[in-house]
Amino acid sequence: MARIIAVANQKGGVGKTTTAINLSASLASARLNTLLVDCDPQSNATSGIGLGKDPLRNSTYKLLLGECDANSALQKTCLEHLSVIPADNNLVGVNFELIDIEGREFKLRNGLAPLSERFKFILIDCPPALDLLTLNALVAADSVLIIMQAEYFALEGISALLNTIERIRAAFNPALEIEGVLLAMFENRTNLSQQVTAELKKFFGDKLLTTAIPRNVRLAEAPSHGKPVLLYDPKSRGAESYIQLAKEIIQKHNLSGSVAFPEAAQKEEKPVEEAREEKKEGEERKAANAPRGWRRWRERNKLITIDLT
Repeated sequence: MARIIAVANQKGGVGKTTTAINLSASLASARLNTLLVDCDPQSNATSGIGLGKDPLRNSTYKLLLGECDANSALQKTCLEHLSVIPADNNLVGVNFELIDIEGREFKLRNGLAPLSERFKFILIDCPPALDLLTLNALVAADSVLIIMQAEYFALEGISALLNTIERIRAAFNPALEIEGVLLAMFENRTNLSQQVTAELKKFFGDKLLTTAIPRNVRLAEAPSHGKPVLLYDPKSRGAESYIQLAKEIIQKHNLSGSVAFPEAAQKEEKPVEEAREEKKEGEERKAANAPRGWRRWRERNKLITIDLT
């Protein structure tokens, strides 16, 4: 049976879609059949995985309205084991078109049911709002992957999402779990990041994932090329972090013995002399850019420095 994970946070710009795209691609790279469901009217997961925004094809919108089934909505991607159910801006109409429909909260769960034995993981990219689309995603999901930034506003906003999860457990989906809390756009060197991480660790315990996704230029560039970062730049820190996240998720569900990730390309080591030369140039640049007082001190103590070396 597929493990259905909703990637959610009602706050926008925290890295939900980036995580949905790159985690699903990383799981697929381990030869696990994975499905990415774009449940956001902005349809960034659709374009970020390499598909154009076409309102005429079968999509999440038509699936929720019952105009197509899940199998006919599947689209292939550049990765063999990754499929996607795309979205388009028509999806925003679901919040109004389903409002008076009985059982509207279960539309996505019922729509995805025929795919449960075809995929190992189904990831749902939720919109940045606690609306009917997010409600459908959370009712359909086995667990929620909460994406956060290490900021105090994020700590304040998380309470609204946790309250929503509790209400959904009580009313629609008692088995809904928290898959984990993932820190994205993470900068480990700042005191603020360290403080927020410590607070999250106290509150969530082992639900706070050990993997954190750093700020990375390649992660930001990859969507404009319609590729997950794993294909755009597999040597980047962003690609390595999402592979590590996929390994953590796989290990959590006891699948690590049956999967294998492709070997990462080895970084070429520079010759010793070249490395020494670069180090020397770096030190000279630091000295040139140092404050005036420091430069004067270096000039006064030049002979001492030479003698010591």
